[in-house]
Amino acid sequence: MDKDLPAQDLPAQALRTQDLLAQDLLAARFEADRGHLRAVAYRMLGSLSEAEDAVQEAWFKLNRSDVSGVQNLGGWLTTVVGRVCLDMLRSRTARREDPLEYYVPDPVVRDEGVADPEKEALLADSVGLALLVVLETLAPAERLAFVLHDMFAVSFDEIAPIVDRSPAATRQLASRARRRVQGAAPAPAPDLARQREVVEAFLAASQGGDFEGLLAVLDPDVVLRADGGALRAAASKLVRGARAVTAQALTFARFRHDARPVVVNGAAGVVSLADGVPVGLMSFTIVDARIVEIDIVADPERLATLGVPGSVRGAVADSDPGSDSPETDGS
Repeated sequence: MDKDLPAQDLPAQALRTQDLLAQDLLAARFEADRGHLRAVAYRMLGSLSEAEDAVQEAWFKLNRSDVSGVQNLGGWLTTVVGRVCLDMLRSRTARREDPLEYYVPDPVVRDEGVADPEKEALLADSVGLALLVVLETLAPAERLAFVLHDMFAVSFDEIAPIVDRSPAATRQLASRARRRVQGAAPAPAPDLARQREVVEAFLAASQGGDFEGLLAVLDPDVVLRADGGALRAAASKLVRGARAVTAQALTFARFRHDARPVVVNGAAGVVSLADGVPVGLMSFTIVDARIVEIDIVADPERLATLGVPGSVRGAVADSDPGSDSPETDGS
C-alpha cells in the first residue's frame, strides 16, 4: 500500500490510471487509422488542409463519444469522417464564389524518383487530378456515396444514415455519381516512364513552335484547365480542343521558365520555376500516348502551401500554357 496515499483514495487513483490507459489506447488506435482517414477526407474534399481539419474533427468526436460498444472502430471513424466531410461540402457549396469550371483541387506532389510513403499512402489507388475535378461537380451526397462505397467498400446500409436516405436511394446516389465519373474522368496510362516521354514531347514541341508536333501528342478533345486563384484570376481559364490548346501553348512559349519534373497524384507533371520559385504546376492525364487533360495550378498562395518542390535541379526548358508570365497576372 502506498504510504503517502490514504486508503480511501486508492480506488479513485486506480480509476484515473485506467482512464489514462484507455485514452492512450484510443489515441494509438486513432493514429493507426489516421492515414486511411486522410485518404477518405482527401477524396471527399479535394483539399489537403480541409482533409486534415476533417480528420482532426473526427478525433474530437471520438474523444466525446462512448465507443466501448463499437466493434469496428476503423469503420466507425470512416463514417464519422464521411459525415464531417459532407457537412463541409454543403457549407462550401453554399458559399462558393470561384467559378467551378476553373477550379483545380489540391495536388499531391513529390519529386520524381523520390519515395514519399506518406504521400503514397494518401494516393493508394492513384486518385488523379482529373478524377478529383469530376468529383467536384457532384452533389455532396452523391460524392459521399460514391467515395465511401466505390473507393472504400463501405456498405450502403452504413452510408444511408449519413445522407438521411434509404439504402436503396443511397445506391442510386452512388450510381448517378459513377456514371458521371466514368463518362468524364479518363483512366490514365499506368506507365509513368511512358507518360514522361509524352510530356517531354509536348514541352519540346511547345518551345520549338512545332504546331504539328503539339497536335500529335494532344487528344482531339483535350481539356486545359488553369486555376490562378484570387491573386492571378486573369490566368484562370478553360480551353477545349487540340487546336485551341496548341494555340495557347504556342502563344505563351515566349515566356521561358525553368522546369522540374515531378509526380502529381501519381502522374507525370512539371513545376514551372522563376528564379527557383514555383510559379505553376502542370499535371497531365495521358491515355493511349495522347494528352487528354492538362490541369494547372498557378495560384501562388496555394503553391506556397502545397509543398511544391522548387530550385532547378534536373530542370528543363518549359512554357506554362496556362499562365501569362512569372511577373504579371496577364492583365
